[in-house]
Amino acid sequence: MIKLVKTKDLFSSVPNYLSPLFDSCEYPWEMLPKIKDYILSLIKEGIQGYTLIAENVLVGENVKIYDTATIEAPAIIGSGSEVRPGAFIRGSVIVGEGCVIGNSSELKNCILLNKVQVPHYNYIGDSILGNKAHTGAGTICSNLKSDGKNVVIHGDKDYETGLRKIGGILADGADVGCGSVINPGTIIGKNTSVYPLTALRGVYPSDCIVKATNVIVKRV
Repeated sequence: MIKLVKTKDLFSSVPNYLSPLFDSCEYPWEMLPKIKDYILSLIKEGIQGYTLIAENVLVGENVKIYDTATIEAPAIIGSGSEVRPGAFIRGSVIVGEGCVIGNSSELKNCILLNKVQVPHYNYIGDSILGNKAHTGAGTICSNLKSDGKNVVIHGDKDYETGLRKIGGILADGADVGCGSVINPGTIIGKNTSVYPLTALRGVYPSDCIVKATNVIVKRV
């Protein structure tokens, strides 16, 4: 099974305002150090239909933000998205359209494309989640190795990223079960599902079912 890691192979479509960023990065982790400045440039230029609700916080139409949610700048929240009670957006976050940021979920330095759900007690740091990706309750994107060294992506070959912090890269339609840990630099392919309570590491192919860390079957 082929372990795809390039941006063009993981995400089928992105909002127009994100195309320059995605097109300029052969590998998705290359976007992570650029997110903050890219958001600030978008806010300066403006996005049609989006409104500033606070300094450097740009929000689309029909967004529901509960009173007890916290959004730190810079951030962009896409139209039709919902930020539920106790959610904490720590800055340098782009949330696409129709997303759910759940109760007590924490996000920092990440991109969520359209219709992503991180609905219950999730941590999403230094990560990129593709269209319709989903993380079950309590799923965590661990973004820092215990030894503090730079993250290496272990696919069909090793990719030296030069970055200390990388969480998870979830391609379009990836679905991770409750209570799972996505170890630093893990990539999950398109439409791949993961059983609950799985410790994920490395690169997982598209269209698979991950039953345990190293137990992977192809969808039929």
